[in-house]
Amino acid sequence: MARIAGISLPVNKHVVIGLTAIYGVGRPRAADICKDADVVPSTKIRDLSEEQVERLRLEVGKLMVEGDLRR
Repeated sequence: MARIAGISLPVNKHVVIGLTAIYGVGRPRAADICKDADVVPSTKIRDLSEEQVERLRLEVGKLMVEGDLRR
């Protein structure tokens, strides 16, 4: 299970769709995150390596998401 920005991403979805579970990340931003992290958007979340998850965490960490936006 991948946790990014305090959110458990759904494991049966593609990365580009699963990232939209994070508040503040839509489809276009999710596609940009995948591109910047060098992750194929059609990869299932359950098939990501720890290195890929860490790269996604770093890219999402650069953005204002979740709690920062909700405040």
